[in-house]
Amino acid sequence: MSLIAVPLLSHTSHAASSKATIQFVSPAWVTQHSSDPNLRILDVRVSPLDYFASHLPNAVHIADNTFRGPNGTLPVQYWSNEKLGQLFSQAGVANDSKVLVYSDGQNVLGATMVAYLLERSGLKEIAVLDGGFKAYKESGQPVAQEFPKYKPTKFTVKENSSVRVTLDDVRKSIGKQGVVFIDPRPPKLFQGEEKLWVRNGHIPGAKNIPWPTFTAGNAATNEGNFHQLKSLDDIRKLLTDRKIKVTDRIIVTCSTGREATLQYVVLKHLLAYPNVRVYEGSWTEYSSYPDLPVETGPEKTA
Repeated sequence: MSLIAVPLLSHTSHAASSKATIQFVSPAWVTQHSSDPNLRILDVRVSPLDYFASHLPNAVHIADNTFRGPNGTLPVQYWSNEKLGQLFSQAGVANDSKVLVYSDGQNVLGATMVAYLLERSGLKEIAVLDGGFKAYKESGQPVAQEFPKYKPTKFTVKENSSVRVTLDDVRKSIGKQGVVFIDPRPPKLFQGEEKLWVRNGHIPGAKNIPWPTFTAGNAATNEGNFHQLKSLDDIRKLLTDRKIKVTDRIIVTCSTGREATLQYVVLKHLLAYPNVRVYEGSWTEYSSYPDLPVETGPEKTA
């Protein structure tokens, strides 16, 4: 049965016009589809020790930080299409696979990042485990310690360039009517108070919506499940309150292109905003160009 044909218990995708679909699915969904021979499960938690201790049955461990590295100019950039294809092949993902991605805790960002890369690489049916491994265990679903036996595949990247923008696109979009930059970084990074880069601040006109505000986690107390989404109605109200419209051309930009993927997935695939893209280079790339304008302090309000 298709991933996109199954009703979900929590967050349903309405992006019917999209060539690819990313869903957030419940722990019960995983057990219901565990016998699907075309389903591949990727455990993208950073530490392999977590995987050894306990994981979803038939999950293959491939840490989310495996998908990025230096490119000769900048650090932590997504690998080339050829290398991404090799990584997915090693994990047993084929071009016609359905893939479930999961992580835990605040590393929901790693799960949505890998889901985004699967979509960018041409995969059609992708799911993220809502609540992560913590919610899965608490639901009483079966866990495993055995390693799955499988054969590497031949995954050929069929790039979907519509999901992202380039630095040149960003340069041309600053200040344009109908274009909204969403920056999900913590307020101090957004405002330029933390001096991590040579140039600190944000893209002029960007709206600061920290990524934890989309989740059940509390950034102030570090409590709650950051891997579990708030209700879509709550997220929709948050966006409306921030005057972000469905008709806007939205570019999500963060520090390294990882944080941006959570809001990209939610906006495009769960809320059906039709024009949402990721700026993968994000502040790492943008801040390295001294001719580009930088804004500091709180976001400007109309």
